[in-house]
Amino acid sequence: MAEYTVGLIVGSVSEPSLNRRFAEALVRLAPGTGLVIREIPISELPFYGAQYDKDFPAVGRAFKDAVDSADGLLIVTPEYNRSIPGALKNALDWASRPSGQSSLTGKPTGVTGASKGAISTALAQSHLKSILAAQGAPLVGAPEVYIRITDDFFTDDGAIANEGTREFLTAFLQRLHELIRRWQ
Repeated sequence: MAEYTVGLIVGSVSEPSLNRRFAEALVRLAPGTGLVIREIPISELPFYGAQYDKDFPAVGRAFKDAVDSADGLLIVTPEYNRSIPGALKNALDWASRPSGQSSLTGKPTGVTGASKGAISTALAQSHLKSILAAQGAPLVGAPEVYIRITDDFFTDDGAIANEGTREFLTAFLQRLHELIRRWQ
């Protein structure tokens, strides 16, 4: 099986973050799927503005280079006010600029998120997928992964407790692998 590098973007910059814990649990599932997942941090990005298009600051260039060098992306988003967090939208703006040089175009991407709420992050993921589709990012269509976190979701060491959930999420990561393979 071919091995692919996946850039992990966690949409939450808060500490502690439920979605960061979920993302770390996903990284633990990656061995055996052919994916090597490496985080691409977003918390240090300044607010994007067109004034940066001619000369990206070092942090913006490093972010864009990390997205460019990844074979695919895995975005884990919380839901804030029925949409994605501003920090994640800002990161997507950096990745898509300057105009005509989007790092998202043709970048195979998996989207998920976790919440304690009954509908999880369904609305945020819908908005996120709309943004990514507009940029030409091929998306893992199924399974859709809306994770509801309960008190017993994680083990004491941060792994996913339920075997069925681990299998479901491993299958999701395998679908991301398949999508990347098709786009290589």
